[in-house]
Amino acid sequence: MLILKEVFIEAAKEFGIELDDATIQNFENYARFLTEYNEKVNLTAITDPEGITIRHFIDSLTVFSIFNPPQGAKVLDVGTGAGFPGVPIKILRPDISLSLLDSSNKRITFLKELSKLLSINADFIHSRAEESAHDSLMREQFDLVTARAVALLPALCEYCLPFVKQQGAFVAMKGPDIDQEIYEAKKSIETLGGKIETIKNLNLPDGSGRTLILIRKISQTPPKYPRNPSKITKSPIR
Repeated sequence: MLILKEVFIEAAKEFGIELDDATIQNFENYARFLTEYNEKVNLTAITDPEGITIRHFIDSLTVFSIFNPPQGAKVLDVGTGAGFPGVPIKILRPDISLSLLDSSNKRITFLKELSKLLSINADFIHSRAEESAHDSLMREQFDLVTARAVALLPALCEYCLPFVKQQGAFVAMKGPDIDQEIYEAKKSIETLGGKIETIKNLNLPDGSGRTLILIRKISQTPPKYPRNPSKITKSPIR
């Protein structure tokens, strides 16, 4: 087994998720394909069974501890990389409409092959977030937007909140000890039309800390956002 089955099952239960044998097999196939593909294309530094189970799969499922997408929700995973958390969410919720956005064509190619293997449907967007967020077909179109380990929170909000429809949600997946990031992001969140609804701290089975920030979209994002990356980084919204 390339995943720690019992650890995975017990952790999922804590988020109210029951994993059946077919679902476990899907995640096992995911782990195997990721490990094999990673030998030719560098997708992740985490390839051992414990790391894949905890740092990739269980970490992805923590989204359900703070937000349960409505039936048929449109979900966008920004900077998805090897598909986290978007693909695990889709495996558990086949009803959602999933879009995976990444600036690397190599990662998009991997995700297309992965989706065929797992028999899941998704839209694959080879683009940068600051460009796609100005596309009328994507701007303010999603019920849930996720991002994991992409940027500091003030910048991350500028990249992601423009995609969220009003009353939809953005879940930022961060590490522990981010009080300063949250403080510095407050003006950005307000300007972009969001409001922090929930902050949740939790520990993964290996003891590593996580912080999930649920930001509700309460008003339209001004048209000029997101700006170009240099402005986002050098001149955060204050």
